[in-house]
Amino acid sequence: MSTDTLDNEITLQRRDLRLRVAPYGASLRGLWRESGDGRSEIIITGYSGQDHKMGGEGDVLIPFPGRVRAGRYSLNGETYQMELSDKEGPNAIHGFVRHSLWKITEQSENAITFAISLRPDEHVGYPFALRMTVSYGLDEEGMTCRFFVENAGERPAPVAAGFHPYFTVGSTRIDTDRLQVPMRSFLEFENLVPTGRVLSVEGTPFDFREPRLIEGTVINTCFLDPVRDADGLLRVRLDDPGTQRGLTVWMDAAFDFLVLYSGDPLPDSHRRRALAIEPMTCGSDAFNHPEWGLAVLDPGQALTGAWGIVTA
Repeated sequence: MSTDTLDNEITLQRRDLRLRVAPYGASLRGLWRESGDGRSEIIITGYSGQDHKMGGEGDVLIPFPGRVRAGRYSLNGETYQMELSDKEGPNAIHGFVRHSLWKITEQSENAITFAISLRPDEHVGYPFALRMTVSYGLDEEGMTCRFFVENAGERPAPVAAGFHPYFTVGSTRIDTDRLQVPMRSFLEFENLVPTGRVLSVEGTPFDFREPRLIEGTVINTCFLDPVRDADGLLRVRLDDPGTQRGLTVWMDAAFDFLVLYSGDPLPDSHRRRALAIEPMTCGSDAFNHPEWGLAVLDPGQALTGAWGIVTA
């Protein structure tokens, strides 16, 4: 295990797998395999040094993933106004912890746990106290990420979690990759926020229930209604039919929502070079649509979950 002084980045390892993380944001900054001849096979694209992050790579999104329309929501008869933190529109985006310094509470050669607390007076429009941990670990098949969010306050708190990794199977562009997403519905969007309508994927460009090539499909879409395997896991598959290289992203029962993002607005160095597969416990703007998976935790109650990657 090595620690880089740049931005206090930490590299975990298990056999040929390498995982780079950092306490700043509890961020996931890359996952790859190192071959015996010194070559690297990138699995999760990343960066080194916070200034080099592009498109939210590896961010942890708590207590809400996606956008909250106009930064405004109501809970138990009270209305709250959060800071409009979205550079692309008048909304709040991706929670509060991706720009915070987390504490390392456990660390080994192949696993690490970060922790942070949120005070009720820390963020305008979110007067709730939380305790959080995010853990990353390498195993024989790939990587597992686990999260824990506890209401540490004295009143019910709206809580959700999401993650923002970008995946590659070595293709120059994702257009030649094959994708399978066993989810039956998606949220209709307008100006980057949901309209409130839930649509079937059938007959749309977003129907990836059976494996097919991505080709030119532009994706910035929140999916729901998962079809889980017999073991209760949701599995998304990405592979290159030419090289047969592939990966599976799995999510446990905490994650009923998923955002896919093809990165079309990004600079050419990143545009359509990797696919963001974003596990989410709720849909975008769930603070205004609690039926889309929003958890309202009582004091002492916690939201937990796990997702991971199998590369074999």
